[in-house]
Amino acid sequence: MNNLTRRSAGLAALAGLAGGTATQAAPGKGGASLPPIVIYHLEGRRSERVVWLMEELGFPYRLEFKRGDLQGSMDLIREFSPIVPMAPTVKYGDQILVESGAILELIVNRHAPGRLQPGLSSRDYPHYLMWMHFAEGSLASRLFSDYRAWMARPPKERSRMVDSEAVVEFAEAFLREHPWFGGAAFSAADIMMHFPLRVATDLNLVDRAQFPKVAEWKARVEARPAYRRMLAKARPDGMIGSLPPLPQHAPSGPRPAQPR
Repeated sequence: MNNLTRRSAGLAALAGLAGGTATQAAPGKGGASLPPIVIYHLEGRRSERVVWLMEELGFPYRLEFKRGDLQGSMDLIREFSPIVPMAPTVKYGDQILVESGAILELIVNRHAPGRLQPGLSSRDYPHYLMWMHFAEGSLASRLFSDYRAWMARPPKERSRMVDSEAVVEFAEAFLREHPWFGGAAFSAADIMMHFPLRVATDLNLVDRAQFPKVAEWKARVEARPAYRRMLAKARPDGMIGSLPPLPQHAPSGPRPAQPR
């Protein structure tokens, strides 16, 4: 047994004594047997997606974090997975996984076929898959890039390139025509999209009043019983360690014309 394996085994044993949601191998309905799942978590961050998914599916898992202590929670992750310490880090059986979108797709595809995603041959599936990846690849990456730039220098005009308002407007336009990001029904794509759309308004990157469909969708997803259970377990004291909102966001309206 190597040092990393010893540390992982020791942490798992201590975590079992610390409590949390009991974990045991359990069959997914219509899918492969689910291995033990341990979610290493930071409160209010992307790891909430995995907790929320497990609550929606009713699957067992164990949640590992230090309540009210982001640094302590990060230290747990770093001790368990020192090379790439990030949240979520998930122990899936004897494998270590990162990237919330990939973790959600793995669990749904392998252990919950027919649940929380449209059928592969349906018209909704291409949209579902696009939003699963847009959430991080285009939306979150644009938001945090603008946040860093605008904290250093508050914007005086819209960017000539795709900016935070544009990527949120893309989501708003879709929700004018569809009730959910998976199309006709709530899906894992809605779980993926919630975090960056919350960030967009909470950090004042965009004017929430400009996006009423996003606001209405957000109210519906946050009313779901599984979301409320996730909050009670994964964010029991509310948001901690929040980034400060921008003092101002870019003026709303059309972007300047591209130079010819």
